Amino acid sequence: MSSLDEVMASVIEEVDGALGCAVADMRSGALLGVAHHVSYFTQEYLEAVAAAAVEMFRGQTVRHVEDLISAKRGRSSERLLEEVQMTTRHTIHFMMVLPNHPEAVVVLITNRETSLGMGWSATRRSVLQIEPILDDLTD
Repeated sequence: MSSLDEVMASVIEEVDGALGCAVADMRSGALLGVAHHVSYFTQEYLEAVAAAAVEMFRGQTVRHVEDLISAKRGRSSERLLEEVQMTTRHTIHFMMVLPNHPEAVVVLITNRETSLGMGWSATRRSVLQIEPILDDLTD
């Protein structure tokens, strides 16, 4: 188990209703760390969720909108999306680009009974543990 996997496991242990947590590389869509307790969260499923998260933050349409906004503001193009919350019939997905590693996104998936405040708090706190590990990987 990698250090990132351990951090992901600690997040899902601390959040009531957590189903899984992962960190994905937004350049490649690869999972960098993951933990879950759901039998149908297969590798294929986890990779699809990671790819969907990357698309939400860095997809062609999103980049186009960000480029248009930057142009209207007279600025060079910049990535504007930092956090996304998505709700499905049975789950809540909390997604956040890491502030000091904008090439990575953390995703926490919970059931619908999870407190939004708890989900966001855990997601944001996880960044404090994830970023130093990513620093070590890039050194």
